[in-house]
Amino acid sequence: MDERVREHAELLVDWSARVEVGDDVVVSVAEDAHELGVAVAETLGERGATVTTLYGADEIARAHLKGAEARVEGDDTPAFDDDPAVDRALFEAADVYLRIGGGRNTTATADVSGGTRQAYAKARKGVREARMDTDWVSTVHPTRSLAQQAGMAYEEYQEFVYDAVLRDWEALADEMARMKALLDDGDEVRIVTERDAAPDTDVTMSIAGRTAVNSAASVAYDSHNLPSGEVFTAPHDTEGEAFFDVPMTIDATRVRGVHLVFEGGEVVDFAADTGEDALADVLDTDAGARRLGELGIGMNRGIDRFTDSILFDEKMGDTVHMAVGRAYDACLPEGESGNDSAVHVDMISDVSERSRMEVDGDVVQRNGTFRWEDGFEE
Repeated sequence: MDERVREHAELLVDWSARVEVGDDVVVSVAEDAHELGVAVAETLGERGATVTTLYGADEIARAHLKGAEARVEGDDTPAFDDDPAVDRALFEAADVYLRIGGGRNTTATADVSGGTRQAYAKARKGVREARMDTDWVSTVHPTRSLAQQAGMAYEEYQEFVYDAVLRDWEALADEMARMKALLDDGDEVRIVTERDAAPDTDVTMSIAGRTAVNSAASVAYDSHNLPSGEVFTAPHDTEGEAFFDVPMTIDATRVRGVHLVFEGGEVVDFAADTGEDALADVLDTDAGARRLGELGIGMNRGIDRFTDSILFDEKMGDTVHMAVGRAYDACLPEGESGNDSAVHVDMISDVSERSRMEVDGDVVQRNGTFRWEDGFEE
């Protein structure tokens, strides 16, 4: 076994999930993530944890959803159990949930209808909430399908993944704490970008009363992705227009060139160069799907290219992302629910050129460079 796989497993268990003796851990392993799954199981055994393993196969998920579609006559949307008791009970009993991605086909569910996806997401809201009440962490094992999606040779992609994952997370946490402090003390964020061949971005949002998360790849920081390397908060009262130029895959559909118009905190108009139907399905899921649940600022300089994987792309330095849908509780004042939705879908902008981010009118990032970094221009 590649020694980097063992390092990845130990980092996931010890730094990210903070697993302790006696913890009940649910591990979901994708089809081609077997090797990392083995290393994680071994590490959990050494730490004295109990392990329940799930097979996280996209092709099996597709088969279930397509079967539900076939069961319905006419154009009606399939009905799913609104409270799947077995799944919910599993996560309610778990201390930790680890999701290890790395499937065989990144578009395995591409032919599942938008209506079916919406119905399934709404029906599993209780399961999702129970899962998110655990110390959950999501990571990915480098696979050939992901390398192909990223347009890279397999060995090249392995190097890319481990450069992003196997980092000095404590040092990065210290740097990201500067951005967190700016957001915690601020009331309003404005992001401006200029494009020659696409719509400009000029969007403002309130962050008053919110707490930013220093997402340093550990539940100790309210961070649940490995790799991570972003600072995010839960904005509200969004106004203006935003253009997202980084391609992404939403529900197994390629989406590019997203343009959102916000009024009164809601998306009132939208367009996409490709994949507009998939975007529409997301925005039509429920009322909360047309409001922002997250503003994230990428700060992981170990990620140096876009790979069409949100786990990596949204953490890349020189990017910001906004997510429509659910807001994370860690950003909200106690007793406030924030934006509620069955979805949380991130969209990314490259801010490396002709851009600025302001907090309460002060420029804190220009052309991807933060004001504490060399090369920052006032």
